[in-house]
Amino acid sequence: MSEGPTIRLRPGAVSWREADGEVIALDLGTSDYLGVNATGAALWTRIAEGSTEAELVGVLQAQFDVSADRAAADVAAFVGDLRTRGLLET
Repeated sequence: MSEGPTIRLRPGAVSWREADGEVIALDLGTSDYLGVNATGAALWTRIAEGSTEAELVGVLQAQFDVSADRAAADVAAFVGDLRTRGLLET
């Protein structure tokens, strides 16, 4: 399930660590801290590796037992926020 372009974090845009199932990140451009819960952390780590939206939807469905529609909406919102913040490669 690799339909669509690969989404990944922009190199040098963010410094992050995973702790206790959550992600804590520092936007290096704005010095804003971002906290990501377990659901977001599952997406974040896949985005850090490079993933498509379809693959991310599959991750949410598999790990959190949500419908495809709900997973797609959550992925779109999460990716949209990262894109707005300028943290993703274009």
